[in-house]
Amino acid sequence: MPARVVVGVQWGDEGKGKIIDILASRADVVVRSQGGNNAGHTVENGGQVYKLQLIPSGILYPETLCLLGSGVVINPKGILGEIDALEARGISCQLLRIDPRAHVIMPWHLLLDGLSEQMRGKAEIGTTKKGIGPCYMDKAERSGLRIYDLVHPELFAQKARAAGEMKNRLLTEFYHAKPVDLDAMIDEYTAYGRRLAPYVADVSVLAYNALKEGKEVLFEGAQGTLLDIDYGTYPFVTSSHPVSGGVCVGSGIGPTLIDEVIGAAKAYTTRVGAGPFPTELLDEVGDEIRNRGHEFGTVTGRPRRCGWFDAVILRHSVRVNGLTALAINKIDTLSGMGPLKVCVAYKKADGSVVEDFPATIEELAQCQPVYEELPGFAGDLSGCRSFEELPEACKNYIRELERICQCPIRMVGVGPSREQNLER
Repeated sequence: MPARVVVGVQWGDEGKGKIIDILASRADVVVRSQGGNNAGHTVENGGQVYKLQLIPSGILYPETLCLLGSGVVINPKGILGEIDALEARGISCQLLRIDPRAHVIMPWHLLLDGLSEQMRGKAEIGTTKKGIGPCYMDKAERSGLRIYDLVHPELFAQKARAAGEMKNRLLTEFYHAKPVDLDAMIDEYTAYGRRLAPYVADVSVLAYNALKEGKEVLFEGAQGTLLDIDYGTYPFVTSSHPVSGGVCVGSGIGPTLIDEVIGAAKAYTTRVGAGPFPTELLDEVGDEIRNRGHEFGTVTGRPRRCGWFDAVILRHSVRVNGLTALAINKIDTLSGMGPLKVCVAYKKADGSVVEDFPATIEELAQCQPVYEELPGFAGDLSGCRSFEELPEACKNYIRELERICQCPIRMVGVGPSREQNLER
């Protein structure tokens, strides 16, 4: 059985949740390998809407093993709240497992995230202030606390106090902020550790054994390729690797075990936060796309910036992820909007035209989109249940995106529900 990876191929929020939910219904194991509760998957399942942040989408299927790998950063209060909310709706979390190597988001990470953004002023990155970046900073500095520590109370108390004393100096002496009450924090987090202890297991071993046994394993990505800390629009990125290579590192699985890499994209482009955005529409067309597509963040509620489809970004994502297929969502949002534009290249300040995505935001900020205009399509697409039922102009739009992006489009979304995902 195949090992499939689903990644976002724009700036996140591409509708991965629906694609993942569809594929999770066919999987034995679903693995999340990076990010934290700064990401969100909105899934419509059985007439119910679920907004998942940390827990893999496979949790909606009672026999599916759901794994959080070592590359994920865990807010203990956040994940326990998510578990409790799901259990209250009749969704069992008994098959959830968390790798002991995963790092723990501590109270000072939340404080430092907000304080550092405040200090940046107008140059702020636009983080969700969930403590993700500071937690990954400590991981790289080798001073972080891990899930293994959290579920061993004496070890946790020792390590948390030592780390907390250092962070309190930073909070009080540099930021002039209040220190963390270490005694109260240790008591609170020790209680979290007791509740999370039954969920802890070696995710690398579980995923590997499942693959050896011929089971179908789905690796779900969070965020998107342009938020990758190396291959995204740095510094306006997340602090982990949302690309397919990050899946291998963050779940402990070698790259030769991956069979398919599916990229989720919208039929247009959106992003949240600061940074250059060549196809952004700061007019009534952009407003119309935002309102039609309900483009507001799952976690933050922030309005997303909207623009035309950018094929330069998609070709970049095809390359760095090794995509084998694309899933294009929200094609229905563009119905009735008249001629549609697709960015096929960038024009630089010196007049030269490039087809490859620039390596830096300084270069990207100088780029203007070179558009190809395609005929629009009309009609209510929400009732279509096969690709053949789409209007001919819509099918031609999809085929043209496929040609320009140099990757086959396997799925087309005409609405939020699973039934509105058309497989080719």
